[in-house]
Amino acid sequence: MDGNGRWAQRRSLPRTAGHQAAETTVIDIIEAARAAGVEWLSLYAFSTENWSRPGTEVDFLMGLVRRVVRKHAPLLLVRGIRCRFLGVADSRVPRELAQDFEDLATLTADNRGMTLTVAFDHGGRRDIVEAARSLIRSRTPANEVTEQLFADHLPFPDTPDVDLVIRTSGEQRISNFMLWQVAYAEWVFPEVLWPDFRAPDFLACLHTYRRRDRRFGGVPPRTMGDPS
Repeated sequence: MDGNGRWAQRRSLPRTAGHQAAETTVIDIIEAARAAGVEWLSLYAFSTENWSRPGTEVDFLMGLVRRVVRKHAPLLLVRGIRCRFLGVADSRVPRELAQDFEDLATLTADNRGMTLTVAFDHGGRRDIVEAARSLIRSRTPANEVTEQLFADHLPFPDTPDVDLVIRTSGEQRISNFMLWQVAYAEWVFPEVLWPDFRAPDFLACLHTYRRRDRRFGGVPPRTMGDPS
């Protein structure tokens, strides 16, 4: 969800104003995804690298996220959305915020309408390292380690591989997001800044995805055996 700072800068506002404006987009996209039949939606809210931002901005984000979680918990429950939080391992995450995350996950655990994963204090490399450590602790012989077994040791192993990554504001990099799961994801890079991103923009990205020819390293059946 990129572009909050630039959105604020273009309006001669503090960066925190861009983060505040992003709340409307978050709810709009959750509703649009649910209405479109999306079963798994992940939002990259705060990365392990974001701790390097100015302390005042980090503190503001922690408070803002807590207000958003508490404010919209009833909506997420009634919409049948199951909420999960990927990350939240750093001791710098305020205890109250971590508790709010846990409470929302428990509150919505039985929902089956859509799974919303919020990546907060998330890093794809850290997830892979933790999976490797888990395998070592389980004393799994090296020759028994498969891709599936490795994936089973990642956080939330029931999460399917990512089909589509949407990165707003025109940025074109992975930024340590779910590195294992995005191996064969399709990518779309809309220029619109996240606070201005709305349901029609999201649906346009879905339309782009549906037109992609996903071959996963193979070739279409019609060309099998044709060397041309």
